[in-house]
Amino acid sequence: MKPETEQQPAGEGCPVEFTLEIIGGKWKGIVLYHLIGGTKRFNEFRRICPSVTQRMLTLQLRELETDGLIHREVYHQVPPKVEYSLTPLGQTLVPLILQMKAWGETHRKDINAKKTAAEQS
Repeated sequence: MKPETEQQPAGEGCPVEFTLEIIGGKWKGIVLYHLIGGTKRFNEFRRICPSVTQRMLTLQLRELETDGLIHREVYHQVPPKVEYSLTPLGQTLVPLILQMKAWGETHRKDINAKKTAAEQS
């Protein structure tokens, strides 16, 4: 597929740039990927992504919620319970996320080998 070369209407910018702005970042794609399998609680994400800080995870979840990609359900109980799930808009990203997963599985080994070789030169 060839990239479009036509001019974007004023103020719209590149659609790829827009998409990356919405789902980019170290944790958003990972959060979206794990929500494909169903609803997750905050602490489940902490176990899945142990190196993410609570603050960063909270920020990324809020941004995804603000953009309409995930739904946050708060259960008023003791202890408090919060669950996250994909919205219909978030579901539209499932094919893209699965393609990214497949690409990573296919190319990870070769790219890591090239990085290692470059670091040793």
